[in-house]
Amino acid sequence: MPVGMAFLGVDLGTQGCRTILAEQNGTVVSSAYVPMSASVPDLPPTWSEQRVGEWWPAVRRSIRQSVGGSGSPEAVGVDSTSGTVLAISAGSEPLTNAFMYNDTRAEVEAGEISIAGRDLEGELGYRIRPSFSVAKLLWLKRNRRRVFEEADMFIHAADYVTGRLCGSWEHTDHTNALKSAFDLKRYRWPGFLDDMGIPLEKLPVVVPPGEQVGEVCEKASRETGIDQGTPVIAGLTDGCASQIASGAADLGDWETTLGTTLVIKGVTRDLVRDPGGRIYSHLHPEGYWMPGGASSTGGECLISRFPGANLREMDELAGSIIPTGLLSYPLARTGERFPFTSESAEGFILGEPSGELEVYAAQLEGVAYVERMAYEVLGELGAEVGGRIFTVGGGARSELWLKIRASVLQKRLLRPLVLEAAMGMAVLTAHSQLGEGLGSVARRMVKVDLEVGPDPELSGAYEDRYRRFRAEIDRRFPCTG
Repeated sequence: MPVGMAFLGVDLGTQGCRTILAEQNGTVVSSAYVPMSASVPDLPPTWSEQRVGEWWPAVRRSIRQSVGGSGSPEAVGVDSTSGTVLAISAGSEPLTNAFMYNDTRAEVEAGEISIAGRDLEGELGYRIRPSFSVAKLLWLKRNRRRVFEEADMFIHAADYVTGRLCGSWEHTDHTNALKSAFDLKRYRWPGFLDDMGIPLEKLPVVVPPGEQVGEVCEKASRETGIDQGTPVIAGLTDGCASQIASGAADLGDWETTLGTTLVIKGVTRDLVRDPGGRIYSHLHPEGYWMPGGASSTGGECLISRFPGANLREMDELAGSIIPTGLLSYPLARTGERFPFTSESAEGFILGEPSGELEVYAAQLEGVAYVERMAYEVLGELGAEVGGRIFTVGGGARSELWLKIRASVLQKRLLRPLVLEAAMGMAVLTAHSQLGEGLGSVARRMVKVDLEVGPDPELSGAYEDRYRRFRAEIDRRFPCTG
């Protein structure tokens, strides 16, 4: 059945494409997901690539399923993985597989770019890593010189899909451009890239997320079902789109994504710099800053310790034994990056567990301790964190975990009804067309499914345990910043 004013968000992920068509009041008209198996097999250990040719078929099928029978959207926008980059020809055909966000082959190149861009790193408060797009481009120049020279442009994953929609590949947004070393303060490509042999003319024009960069072309209209001439806007990285989908889109908002890892992001008026390189900041579509950091802890501790377990049943049983008598730092692998940095950090449990159920509950508590420490570190760096935090991710589905986290944090946790990054893109798309502030649009469109506050008795018990946890972290890993 045709609907009124609705906006389409497209999320190209690593495993498939999700699209959401949402009205301006937040009602989801339709949603579709088309899986894909685009990963290139049998690559060296630090490499990660995808076949670009599989992206558009998945995208257009997902869009067609979303808009079919619902009418064409007012506008469309695309997000995708941060740090993913590819080369295209003058005819806009891919010359390479996509070098994915988790490809870390360019370790040497990242180090050299970091030295050349030291001033930029200092101003923006981040470190250039092997996973950054810019490091992969320098690797491509040195190891695939013919392709590098033939390339007309180097673009990001979201740019490619946006280009297929509007027939123009010349723009990117400033969230995707960050890992290509775009200077967010001066809003230009830095000259040291040209000095290192990465021609600035082969890099896209950078615009704010939400700015119109074209219209749906005739060919894309035929393939997707979107009306020709529909506005196409500059998108976001998937992480920034997820942040907006959580509801944390306005000044002072914060959100925690609790998935395999624990990721924290917020919106601040001023740039938050960290000499320890634990966080980095995106530029908000409206000129604020979006600082964030990712811990190495998170839901992975449950996957590795309790493989195949029914976690919902364990939640029901564990509710009667919290707070536990254990103190857990639930790191499933070696090395931590936020809220402290230590390449040699390893998980630990202090105390004698009565059984696996108590270990399970202690893991939930331990992640909550890490989350609180992360917010305290952000406060120490100058960020203001209020009394409520939005939360998304698989871990946010656990009401026991929400109760523990709210009690440890001593803050209210708000879980949105729709947890998909594509919803964040629908919100940004609506913002671009309605002329309202992104925060006000997000407050209207993002529906809160559940709000959980701290339990007074648990908060008191966890206060002492958290203090002991932080003291133990400081003792074991003294170089925390």
